[in-house]
Amino acid sequence: MKKFDIAGRSKVWFIMSLLVIIPGIFCMFTKGFNFGIDFTGGTIIDMKFEQPVSIAQVRASLAKFGLDGATIQLSGAQSDVLESQDVMVRAADMEEDQRKAVMATLKTDVGDYTVLREEKVGATIGNELITNALLALLVSWALIIAYVAYRFEWRFGVAAVLALIHDILIVLSVFSLTGRQVDSSFIAALLTIVGYSINDTIVIFDRIRENLKLHFRRGGDVVQLVNTSILQTLTRSLYTVFTVLFTTLALYLFGGDTTKDFAFALLVGFACGCYSSIFIASPLWIIFRQWGDRHKAQPKVAEAK
Repeated sequence: MKKFDIAGRSKVWFIMSLLVIIPGIFCMFTKGFNFGIDFTGGTIIDMKFEQPVSIAQVRASLAKFGLDGATIQLSGAQSDVLESQDVMVRAADMEEDQRKAVMATLKTDVGDYTVLREEKVGATIGNELITNALLALLVSWALIIAYVAYRFEWRFGVAAVLALIHDILIVLSVFSLTGRQVDSSFIAALLTIVGYSINDTIVIFDRIRENLKLHFRRGGDVVQLVNTSILQTLTRSLYTVFTVLFTTLALYLFGGDTTKDFAFALLVGFACGCYSSIFIASPLWIIFRQWGDRHKAQPKVAEAK
C-alpha cells in the first residue's frame, strides 16, 4: 500500500491546487473576467442581406474587431437552415466609429444588406440574479452538509463542500487567467460541475463508511483505510470521468463557436471534480477526523495527570 499512498501525500495535492487557485484569485482581483453581453449588455442589430449568408461568414467578419463572441442568429428561418437573408447580431456596446467600421466591413466581407433594427439593450443577467444564484448555491451547500451529516457524519459533509468550492475556484481561475468569455452558459456549466463532483465524492465517502463499519478496527490506520477505499472505487471513478470527458471533448471540437466556452468549462470542471473527489475530499476528511480524535484525547490526558 506504500506505492498507492494518495491520502499520505495530501500536502502535495493541496500545493498543486494552490498553484492554480492563488494566481487565479490574484488575476480575478486585478484583471477580472471577460464578461459577455449577458452581463454587460450590448447592441442588437437586425439585418436583411440581399443573398443568404451563414453564421460563420458573419462571425469571421466580426472577429476582425474582436467581436467573435457575439450572438448571431438566423432569424425568420427554420432552426435547421444553415443560411438565411435575415440575420440578428447581438454584440457588446461599440463606439460610433467602431460601429461604422464594423458595418462597412460586413458589407465588404459578406454582402450588401439593409438594417431593419438597431437598439441598445441591457444585461440579461443582473446583479439581483447573480445574488440569488449565489444564495441558492450557499443554501445547497448547507443542505449537502446537513444531509451528508445525517447519512454519514458532519466531517464528510464539510469535506465534500470544501471540495466543491475547490472545483469552482479552479474553473473561475482558469477562465480569469485565459480570458475566456463568461456568459449565461458559464453559470449553467458551474451548476453542472457541482452536481457531477458531489456525486463522485459521495461514492468514495460511501466506500469509506462501509470500510469503517466492516474492516476498520479501533486503533487502526485511517490513512490506510482511505487509500484502500479510494483504490476500490478508482476504476469506477476513472471510467465515469473518461466517458464524460470524451463526450464533452466532442462537443468542444465539433459543437461550434457558440458552445466552445461552455464545453471548455465542463472539461476543466469534470476533470477537476474527479481530481478533487480523489485527492482533496478524502484527505480533508482525514484531517478533520484526526483533529477530532486529538480534541477528544485531550481531556483524557488531563484526567490521567
